[in-house]
Parts: sequence; structure tokens; C-alpha cells
Amino acid sequence: MDKFVIRGGNRLVGEVEISGAKNAAIAIIPAAVLSDEVCRIENVPNITDVDAMIQLLRDLGAEVHWVNRSSLLVNPRTIHTYIASYDLARRMRGSYYLLGALLGRSNHAVVAMPGGCDFGVRPIDQHLKGFTALGASYTITNGMVNVEAPHLYGNSIYLDVVSVGATINCMLAAVKATGLTVIENAAKEPHIVDLANFLNSMGADVRGAGTDVIKIHGVPRLHGATYSIIPDQIEAGTYMVAGAATHGDIKVVNVIPKHLESITAKLEEMGLEVTEYDEAVRVRYVGKLNKCNVKTMPHPGFPTDMQPQITTLLSIANGTSIVNESVWDNRFRYVNELKRMGAQISVDGKTAVIEGVPHLTAAPVKATDLRAGAAMVIGALAAEGVSEIEQISIIERGYEHIEEKLRAVGADIRRVSYSDEPDKARAV
Repeated sequence: MDKFVIRGGNRLVGEVEISGAKNAAIAIIPAAVLSDEVCRIENVPNITDVDAMIQLLRDLGAEVHWVNRSSLLVNPRTIHTYIASYDLARRMRGSYYLLGALLGRSNHAVVAMPGGCDFGVRPIDQHLKGFTALGASYTITNGMVNVEAPHLYGNSIYLDVVSVGATINCMLAAVKATGLTVIENAAKEPHIVDLANFLNSMGADVRGAGTDVIKIHGVPRLHGATYSIIPDQIEAGTYMVAGAATHGDIKVVNVIPKHLESITAKLEEMGLEVTEYDEAVRVRYVGKLNKCNVKTMPHPGFPTDMQPQITTLLSIANGTSIVNESVWDNRFRYVNELKRMGAQISVDGKTAVIEGVPHLTAAPVKATDLRAGAAMVIGALAAEGVSEIEQISIIERGYEHIEEKLRAVGADIRRVSYSDEPDKARAV
């Protein structure tokens, strides 16, 4: 097992290049199985969730190869089954996108219930509602979802709640269905637009992505394409907050500033100087961190995946802040770890009240989920002393080369391999 050892107190100064978006990649890679030809996907982040998705496709029979450090070739023509490996699928939430992709490809899909970070129930009822509207039936047995249809037909699908996963799965299942599909109350996240653009580059007819109504005219086949994934807004936001927490001056490059507007707005409200460029955003500490209130919302609201990071920053801001989590249950589980560093936070249901403290103090902590792990890193970078963060494999599900990127802007961070006995730890 590995852990991060971080000596806090260093200002982060310099540029961080942002990788391709995790949430787009884990939707676009399975979408390639809908094609009849080879697809080249570029700006792919080298993270463990992507590795897991690649293994799932290979297990289905697809040929998937890295052609360079950030580009994949996916050949779906060799796929020989519609049954995804249970053990592989359980490793990540995004595996459920194979339901829509395989249903669209083969009119049949068998995939395990989703895994991933555990911070609340992950119902797939809206996904199944969409599949049913398109003419499919389903059963759930021993943790496996079996969806099949003699033929898929376009239809109207109204999502009872705004769901990114259900929106994506309905899109995947509908692109080759006969006729017109209309998805209402659709999610509007940037990675949904990115998926639509990828599907259209293969010959699909998807319109309205980025609004709450998506219209899909089914086509009989999709061809190969070359496509580049958008930058990761959550990775960018994480480094922006890390710069702020260390009183630094960070410029995140290879980003789409419009995707960061909700994060930028809160940082400016807290007193930071934020400068936007064509493909970069600079965050500079100018002598203060003010309290503010945050409520997570579906896009274009403040993203739930940035909630732990902004809460960590607010823990060292002046005054009392309130953070309301309106998307997921149990997403404040990491707060107990942050309190080990001296944060003063009280949680009541989906609301956290944060009393800012002058500084955090180093402590041994662990990553309870992906974004909470990033929050622990931010806390350790800002804290006085040396912190150790365990379960960092969770962090690597969504952050490419995080320690190298942080070291390049001045962080004192090391990866250490260790056994169960602390005295046997050794630096790598």
C-alpha cells in the first residue's frame, strides 16, 4: 500500500497543466463500442478509473491500446459478448454506462450494479425508466442488471430527477434506436456535451446537449472517429483551491474557463484574485480568505465534486461559513478526518457549519472517497507540520500524477510504500 507524506506550509506557485476530464472519459470510452469501426480518443487521463474501463472493454473482446501517453485506440469490432465482468464492473460507478452502450450495440446488456465512492445510495431507477421507454425490459438478479430488447424505438423520456448518469445512459441507448428520442429534465454538465459531440463525430444525430431537453434522431450505424476529451473542471478546481489554501499563486492551463465559472465565483467571493485567459485561469491569494456560503447544485451550479475541497478552504477562512450538499447523502463523511487537522466543523444532515480557524495542524488522515482524498491533500498542504494520507489509491481514481504536478509548483509531497506495520515503511 502507498500513502502520501506531505510537509505543509509551502506556497504553491506556478502552472499546473490539467488532464482530460475523468467524467467525460468514462462515458466516451464505452460509447466507442457503439461504432462499427476503430475510434481514436485523445486527451485521455491516465487514472485508475480509465484503466478499469479499458479492462472492462478488453474483457468484452474489444481491442484497446494506448498509442501515446494520452491517446487510446478502441476497436469494438472484436467484441463477442454483452456480459460485463462482475468483478471489474464493481470497481467503479461509471461501469453502468456499459448498460446503455451494450444495449445500443447488441440490444442486450448484463452489467453489475455500480460501485465507486460510497457516499450514498446510487439508484439506477431513472436509467431503467429510460431503457424501458425505448422498448427494453430488465431484471436484477444477484447484483447483475440484465437489460434486453427485441428492438429499440425512440420515445419521450422524462427524468424525475436531474441525473447525469441516467442522461448519459439514455443517450447511449438511443443513438441507434429507430426514430426520435426526447430526453426531458436532462442533466447539463460539460461532459454530457462532450459525449454528445463524440457521438456526433461518429455520425449520430444528438441535439440540445447542455440544455434540459436533448433530442436524438436514431441512425442505423456509427463510424469511427478521432476525438479529444475536454479538460477536467474538477481537477482544475482542485488545484485552484490548493493554491488558495496555501496563500499561493496558481495558474491552471489547458482549461475551459467557462466550465469553472461557479468555482471562480466562490473564490472571488472569498477574496481571491481570479484572472481568466483563453485557456487558463490564475488564482492569487491577496491577503485574506473570507467566509462564504456554498450550495451544491447540478450544472451550472456549484459542483458536488468540489464540495470537500471548498469546505477545506473555508475551514481556514475568516468567519462562519455554511455548506449545503443538495446532491448526495453522506458526502460529509470526510469531515471527521479534517477535524483531526483542527478544523471546526459541525454537520447536521446535508449541512455543514464551518468556523474558520487560523491554520490547520498536520495529522494522519485517510481518503474516504475520491474528492475527499483531494480535500485531505489540500488540508495537508496548508497545515503546519507533516501529514500522512492513507488510501491514496482512491485519489488516483480521478487525479493523474497528482504528486508530480504538486511538486512542480512547490509542494513537499512524497509517496511512501508501507506494510501494515508502520516501522516497516520505506520511502520510494
